[in-house]
Order: sequence, then structure tokens, then C-alpha cells
Amino acid sequence: MSNVPAAAGYYQRHIFFCVNQRANGEACCADHRAQEAFEHCKAQVKALGLAGPGRVRVNKAGCLDRCAGGPVAVVYPEAVWYTYVDQADVDDIVNHHLKDGHVVERLLLAPNVGR
Repeated sequence: MSNVPAAAGYYQRHIFFCVNQRANGEACCADHRAQEAFEHCKAQVKALGLAGPGRVRVNKAGCLDRCAGGPVAVVYPEAVWYTYVDQADVDDIVNHHLKDGHVVERLLLAPNVGR
């Protein structure tokens, strides 16, 4: 992974995991162990030495309004939306997209999936 100067953006890549919990019974990412996925991603990024300014930041987010595809995560600046099932999927996102800059096609969230 190349080092990006801070002037180009504080982070080279930024991934947001929806961890929203809905109290009214509607579909939500929290029902799909999104918090665990976030924690696993954060640990993997740190273990691989990818974390920090000019590199990668892992954040949790409230509702990203794509609940029907949950759980979801989005990587910026590319604006690539992912859905995932387990830690192996999160590992693929970390190793291929966050580390090497390659989109993980099999985990892409269909563009028409919303709430």
C-alpha cells in the first residue's frame, strides 16, 4: 500500500460499518453481528500495520440507510459498498481492498439495495 500525503486526505481509505440497532423490529445491521465485524476489522487493520494517518481508519456508523442489504460497510474515498457474512469476508475486505486497493467483487452490495 502506498503512502498518501496528508494533503490528499487524512486517510488513504476509511471504512464505516453500520452498527445501527432498531428498536421497532425493522431490519438492521446490529442484528447481523455488525459490532463484532467492526471490532474484527479494526483489530486486523492494526495487526497488519495499516492503521493511522495517511493509511486506514476503521469507524462505526449509525444507520447508512441500506438496511435491506445488511450488514453493510462502505469504503471511502472509492465509495464501495459491501455486505458481508462472517469474519472471513471482513478479512477479504481488509486484505484486498484496504491493504491492496482491489475491490472484493463477490461482496459488493447491489446498487439498488436500500432500506
